[in-house]
Amino acid sequence: MTTVLRRAARWNRPLTLFVAASAVLAVVAAVGVLVDPRVLTGAPIWLKPFKFAVSFVVYGATLAWMLSLLPRRSRAAEWAAATIVALALVEMVVIVAQVIRGTTSHFNDTTALNAILFAVMGAAIMVLFVAHLVLAVVLLIRRIPDRVAATAVGWGLGLSLLGMLAAVPMVLPTQDPGIEGVSGAHSVGVADGAPGLPVVGWSTTGGDLRIGHFVGLHALQALPLLAILLTRYASRLDARTRVRLLVVAGTAYGVLTLVLTWQALRGQPLLRPDALTLAVVAALAVATATATALVLARRRPELALAA
Repeated sequence: MTTVLRRAARWNRPLTLFVAASAVLAVVAAVGVLVDPRVLTGAPIWLKPFKFAVSFVVYGATLAWMLSLLPRRSRAAEWAAATIVALALVEMVVIVAQVIRGTTSHFNDTTALNAILFAVMGAAIMVLFVAHLVLAVVLLIRRIPDRVAATAVGWGLGLSLLGMLAAVPMVLPTQDPGIEGVSGAHSVGVADGAPGLPVVGWSTTGGDLRIGHFVGLHALQALPLLAILLTRYASRLDARTRVRLLVVAGTAYGVLTLVLTWQALRGQPLLRPDALTLAVVAALAVATATATALVLARRRPELALAA
């Protein structure tokens, strides 16, 4: 374990330290969920810091691993990573501080201080988005030697940017709930804090914009994981075929992110899709299966015979 941690630290020290700090915070927040009886917007008050801390552990570790794939160090990438760490820390400090104060961190304009803190979080996320974009550009320009890994990393970074953008509707005027001191909402058609799915809290009675946001963000892990599985369990496929399969998967993943956001904007719960949503999802599934079959049919003849 010590060897693994030391190796990870060499990927990118700021990201590694941030992941370690986030892991500690996740444990503290988990204890808070168990021992602190306070409830905020229908959920244990420490649940939000717990979810954000776990998310940042996964996010930071993934970015550090991606940087390790570069053929040589990049100052631009390292500066972008350090910027991401600094801004994520700002985000977590505000969230935890607001929990300690017993109030919400997001969409909170009830006092001048709360409004300033929410504005700080918004500014931090905007700059983090730009830093993430810079990191994506560097990783694409520097060309990771492994074509399959490079494709997975490129699509993962790009789709995670789409996931970040999926959160923008939460603060648009259309999401103003008409409640004094509240400037946005996760839910559509119902108030935040309504009945939701366990742990994630996604609304079961209305739309929830966090779903598309969540799915899009985790393309950062989903696409590289698919690349690893293809390399390990479909090694008879040539690299070009595996790259094409990743492009099909990435395209389908991006469309799914948009569909989930569209479903939420229509005030529709994830687990209660209407006929139109089901038809769109079915069309996406058929298109993805067809594209996958075409890619496999076009693989190199000698490899097809070997299989």
